[in-house]
Amino acid sequence: MKSDELFALLRRRGVLWPSAEIYGGAQGLYDYGPLGTALKRRIEDTWSAWFLGLSEDYHLIEPAEILPEAVVRASGHLENFTDPEVSCDSCHAVFRADTLLETVRPEGVDGLSAARIGTILAESSISCPSCGKRTLSVPRPFNMMFGLDFGVTGDERVYLQPETAQGSYLAFARMWDVGRHALPLGIAVIGRAYRNEIAPRQVLFRMRAFTQAELQIFFDPAAFPVPFDSVRQEELPVLRVPARERGQESPERVSAEKLVESGLPEFYVYHMVQSYRFYRDVLKYPADAIRLFEKSDAERAFYNRIQFDVEVHLESLGGYKELGAVHYRGDYDLTRHGQGSAKDLSVTAKDGHRVLPHVLELTFGVDRNLWALADTHLVRDGDRSVWKLPPYLAPVALGVFPLLRKEHTAYARALTAELARDGISVEFDDAGTIGKRYARMDEAGTPYCVTVDGGTVASEGAERGTVTVRLRDTKAQERVARNDLASRIRSSLQPPRPSG
Repeated sequence: MKSDELFALLRRRGVLWPSAEIYGGAQGLYDYGPLGTALKRRIEDTWSAWFLGLSEDYHLIEPAEILPEAVVRASGHLENFTDPEVSCDSCHAVFRADTLLETVRPEGVDGLSAARIGTILAESSISCPSCGKRTLSVPRPFNMMFGLDFGVTGDERVYLQPETAQGSYLAFARMWDVGRHALPLGIAVIGRAYRNEIAPRQVLFRMRAFTQAELQIFFDPAAFPVPFDSVRQEELPVLRVPARERGQESPERVSAEKLVESGLPEFYVYHMVQSYRFYRDVLKYPADAIRLFEKSDAERAFYNRIQFDVEVHLESLGGYKELGAVHYRGDYDLTRHGQGSAKDLSVTAKDGHRVLPHVLELTFGVDRNLWALADTHLVRDGDRSVWKLPPYLAPVALGVFPLLRKEHTAYARALTAELARDGISVEFDDAGTIGKRYARMDEAGTPYCVTVDGGTVASEGAERGTVTVRLRDTKAQERVARNDLASRIRSSLQPPRPSG
């Protein structure tokens, strides 16, 4: 499904739409409707269940989203959080240089200086997309953070957080004090991040306000024990830098053991496996659509020592797109914040030695994955669209229909209220034919539909007190006793947790 077609469907169903739509929209900003909000919460809860389930010492916090200037200066964002910007001297339109170069340099411009990017632009004879003239400026760095004047007098400069990770680094010392004084210690944040993108595009992939889920694992670099034997033989679809330099685009399946033999740390590969399992087994992306994309020294973010992006091939966006990543950030963050705050952020390990923890970051784009789940799980079945979400991700778990309005509505509404009290997301629908109601629920991703009919409300007979349950993916139907309904489906609504 093409991007504009998919977006039209999601907007029609109230999943999402442009922010301030009645004013023509706000570029790079989107609002979520009822289905989108519910799905977003399910995604966040599922991420938490999996990644916080890796250890009892991993915890979720909620830090402030506004950062003092001293924080972003220490983190390096004030200096390094930039994209190359070019403008047209004729029409004054502004563009991202790497976006303009996509057609002639698909490998991107990461690691290249502004001067080198300018040379490539000139050699490529690229014209302004707005006016068609060849009057593009020399590229210059554009800092993507949103700055604010803070306080009554406005004398203090602050910034909206460009990533949620900084809240975890600022909280590390306090979390150490209130915790078990043991490493590894995981601090997770699910929250909003803000980036003043030069050219917002691709709907939820280049936004100016978006949601991230990130887990920072603080560990002793001399000892980060993981149950590596449980993943040793697992094969991962990796695209390494040497293969890319040979022009290869498809991943190769390599065992976790072989990746460690190639020089990657066991703790890193173990978490690569757990991340891959989450995308494949929990979010249910097709295994052949996932690749773990290694970034080169020039491409990596300035704070990373090792970086593999989790990418999924999306038809709507024309190729592989980054949905998350595994970053080994070393001691960069605590070193910089220790220097910036003049505080010693080292801790005393169990054996008595002092250590400045290193950080392994598992990052996940919530909005991007919502779009990807629509791209990969919305399928055509004849003349209908079916959103084949796993039941634990479905915005509405169960639809309840009266077969006939007059005879069956009271019973169906009572059943709806009963299931809602049991904590099941349920929706009553009596509009149109049963077939049209099924179609609406299929398109919304609802895995189960229940029909109340004459047998249900009969005063006697084998079907008395039973309902017809219809399964979205197979269309199979079965009679289930009303009293057994909640227990029959509840287990499928619990997000999986990791094992091994």
